[in-house]
Amino acid sequence: MIVVPATLLIIFVLLYVTFGRLDEAALIMGTLPFALTGGIWILYLLGYHQSIATGVGFIALAGVSAEFGVVMLIYLKHALADRGPDPSPDQVAEAVREGALLRVRPKAMTVAVILAGLFPILVGHGAGSEVMSRIAAPMIGGMLTAPLLSMLVIPAAYLLLRRRRSPPTASTQGDSL
Repeated sequence: MIVVPATLLIIFVLLYVTFGRLDEAALIMGTLPFALTGGIWILYLLGYHQSIATGVGFIALAGVSAEFGVVMLIYLKHALADRGPDPSPDQVAEAVREGALLRVRPKAMTVAVILAGLFPILVGHGAGSEVMSRIAAPMIGGMLTAPLLSMLVIPAAYLLLRRRRSPPTASTQGDSL
């Protein structure tokens, strides 16, 4: 009850220190509940109850999910910075699309390696396997939802944030009338 919220608070503070923007740190933290959903689903399907071991698995999942979000946000910001200091709304959309597409293959490879490494722990038998499977279960469930959500939710939300912050141009002012 104390360690998991404290860990999430530490992650949020580190994100804020890294990006220097409250909205970007909140964007990444906002995706964590979606990522943790996969861990909750697999615990339910396997019949595992919440325990210290599953809490450790959720902490690890939160860290990996935040890392996915940080890397995605860095790629999006880099692609947007390539468009110049004052990009148009079309350039913002193009930059977000480009930045997100650059992360598809590396993210798929990372998820495949994590799943390949944790699946034997989940199904293994022997000394300590009962505890280790409860640590691995949330990670495996989260690796099914976290990458998809970070590939879809973060770019879409970042696009909305950037469009809201960018000043209206003459062409977009005429469209809103």
